Amino acid sequence: MTAYLDHNATTPVRPAARAAALEVIEETGNASSVHAAGRRARARLERAREQVAAVIGCTPRAVVFTSGGTEANHIVLHGCGRKHLLVSAVEHPSVLQCHDEVTVVQVDAQGRVDLAALKELLAQSKGDAMVSVMAANNETGVVQPLEAVIDLAHAHGALVHSDAVQAATKFDGAWKRADFLTISAHKLGGLQGAGAVVTQNGAVLRPVRRGGGQELGLRSGTEALPALSAFGAAADEASNDDGESLRGLRDTLETAMMEVAPDAVVLGDDAERLPQTLAIAHPSVDAETLVMRFDLEGVAISAGSACSSGKMAASHVVEAMGRPDLARHVIRLSLGWSTTADDCEQAVAAWSRIVGSLPAASHAA
Repeated sequence: MTAYLDHNATTPVRPAARAAALEVIEETGNASSVHAAGRRARARLERAREQVAAVIGCTPRAVVFTSGGTEANHIVLHGCGRKHLLVSAVEHPSVLQCHDEVTVVQVDAQGRVDLAALKELLAQSKGDAMVSVMAANNETGVVQPLEAVIDLAHAHGALVHSDAVQAATKFDGAWKRADFLTISAHKLGGLQGAGAVVTQNGAVLRPVRRGGGQELGLRSGTEALPALSAFGAAADEASNDDGESLRGLRDTLETAMMEVAPDAVVLGDDAERLPQTLAIAHPSVDAETLVMRFDLEGVAISAGSACSSGKMAASHVVEAMGRPDLARHVIRLSLGWSTTADDCEQAVAAWSRIVGSLPAASHAA
């Protein structure tokens, strides 16, 4: 049986989400129609909006549904109307590559945004900036100092966007104060193909996709009701997840893997991290080889981000953290709602066999 430890890439669909989607599929109705079937569809859509809003702590009207996190990021960064886009060096590619010209803010050795560098760039932007700093990194799990980022940005007249795709339902934090948040359903147990933009603090976005005027005119197009109903159900259920139990599994996994290979390196180990994420590098083995070896052992993991069309390039996150020597060696084990202690034990056993097969000079077991 495969031990699935790649929840940061996508999380198994929760039973409640699956049931919600199937209920919608059994019906017919466009939420923009005024007849009875349309009204039923509208009621389901608005129920999902309420459920997503509840986990953020915002009003339902602040939630605009999208096809996922990437589209949500583009809606914010293309529609904010700000001249200067200041983004951290460890952002997801959908943020870093959203515009031809962005100003990259460097990070420290733990992957946290450099506040002094950000302050200097904000001073140069003269109040016409959008700062985009993710709530927590998808590769390392490192949590960003959003409280300080938001206060600093607002003091300089800037708006703040936070990609909260990995953070939503995982931990409460200052990311909920950002002017714009973006989240994705399949990272918390919903279906792929659904996400949301959350707009707060009176911030305004310009529509970047016009048409039928759905989603307050910000994201025209018929809503994908099965996926959005599943999104709401998943968000509702995920709000009751036990983060501390997950952290305990992750910490046990990390300790055991380091005991097997003391020369391995845990990325972000001196920073606050998401409870479910472990990024670890073995200096003697490239990540692609490790991922394949784990797969052969029946353990699903990834090499950094999964959003690269199957490519395993050097991690821009690890490079930004000042460890280019490890950028092609980092693997990510990420846990979630369906993870068990047996899954983690299977991963440790696989790691032990993989490391044990290396030449003696390549490890210290």
